[in-house]
Amino acid sequence: MTGSVDAERVPWKTWLAVLGSSLGAFMAVLDIQIVNASLAEIQGSLAAGIDEAGWISTSYLVAEIVVIPLTGWLAQVFSIRNYVIANAILFVVFSLACGTAQSLEQMIALRALQGFTGGVLIPMAFTVILTSLPKSKQPVGIAMFAVSATFAPAIGPTIGGYLTEAFSWQAIFYVNILPGALMVAMLWYALEPAPMQLAKLRTGDWAGVATLAVGLGALQTVLEEGNRKDWFGSPFIVRLSLVAAVSLAACLWIELRRAEPLLNLRLLARRNFGLGVLSTFLLGAAMYGSVFVLPVYLARMQGYNAEQIGHVLAWTGLPQLLVIPLVPRLMQRVDARWVIATGFGLFSLSCFMNTGLTLDYASDQLFVPNVVRAVGQALILTPLAAISTASIERAAAGSASALFNMLRNLGGAIGIATLQTVLTRREQFHSNVLSHGVSAFGDATRARLHELTQYFAAQGSSSVQASREAVIALGRSVREQAYAMAFADVFFLLGAALLVALLATLLLGREQQLQTGAGH
Repeated sequence: MTGSVDAERVPWKTWLAVLGSSLGAFMAVLDIQIVNASLAEIQGSLAAGIDEAGWISTSYLVAEIVVIPLTGWLAQVFSIRNYVIANAILFVVFSLACGTAQSLEQMIALRALQGFTGGVLIPMAFTVILTSLPKSKQPVGIAMFAVSATFAPAIGPTIGGYLTEAFSWQAIFYVNILPGALMVAMLWYALEPAPMQLAKLRTGDWAGVATLAVGLGALQTVLEEGNRKDWFGSPFIVRLSLVAAVSLAACLWIELRRAEPLLNLRLLARRNFGLGVLSTFLLGAAMYGSVFVLPVYLARMQGYNAEQIGHVLAWTGLPQLLVIPLVPRLMQRVDARWVIATGFGLFSLSCFMNTGLTLDYASDQLFVPNVVRAVGQALILTPLAAISTASIERAAAGSASALFNMLRNLGGAIGIATLQTVLTRREQFHSNVLSHGVSAFGDATRARLHELTQYFAAQGSSSVQASREAVIALGRSVREQAYAMAFADVFFLLGAALLVALLATLLLGREQQLQTGAGH
């Protein structure tokens, strides 16, 4: 028994490598939401239009989603140590450069380069955990990774809002310098050198690389820009959609035929990994979708600025710091599947709690749902990743990490795009319904118009102007009510998607490897 315990003991240097790589993943994920919170300020400083400023985020996300599935193969070519450290250094360099951008074109280009390097840090942290820790210790490592995957998106708007209000938008990029230097130092010391395998460049799956990169880049752009450009009413979106469909279909055909593919898609046929990836896809859709919806609601309906929005969203993040470290120990006592199901159930409940939105629904009313959501999110990712990858061999760790993280991010992109469209369509639907109920001949409408007319007349408007302002105010009130109902519909959709993820979780098989650990 003692020999077994000794065999499972992990050197502190290995834990340092896991911590350093997890810090890198945290910074890469954080940089998505921390910038979104300050887009208006960046847009004003660089004299960019609203649609143009959207590419500051889009360029990062497109680059990130393209590079994530390539990391497993490139890490074999250049070695994990060289590949991670080089990209960690470049991520810090490009972060610094973004803060000095003088034009929109410079910012978009630098954000794309930052996304390419940051996109490497996310799956590589997961790969380091799967390849350097024994199965019994992986839940602890995955819990460290979960802080980046679930806590970072939640806390990003809080940090971004504070830095922008207290200093300037440049601070959201400069904040990466000190933790970035610490990350590089830890990785430099803790990761073991390994020989590069440059010969793999000659025999690489270049057709798979090209079709996957083009397909994912086109798909991510469609998802980011579709709602702004009226989806398939735009020739640009139609062409990009065709490119994405053809490229991804070709990639699927290539990858399933190659003996050594870029991505081992056959892993998805394994019950736990396939169901786990489906669940993490839905988790990404709900997690990034809710981080998108709440700030839009608070800004549009309550008039909150970036810092005020950050204070509200902090309660979707801070409780996770208390709960996530406890999850590995909980997994020793409770079936991991029930921990995941409880997390999805709480996350879903928090969304359904927000379906009663009214125009008076603000920070106080959001507090309890946000805390419930935080606890739910904290319970999900660690056991879900552990049970999904428990049977994955070391040689397949790169593909497993790429698929798991790529599909979570893709789920987020699809979730946000879907919610944007649903929000627009449902607002139009509710506006039409409410407008039909507001008749100029109705007693209630006439009474309300009379009250508003008197109010504006008392403010000094002429009788004609007061009547006009009353009609405008009534129309604005109808639209605000419609928006509140549309946001409620969006939260209902999020809750329903999470219930589907919960059902997928219940189909997971029990993995015996998870029953070993400190308790044995």
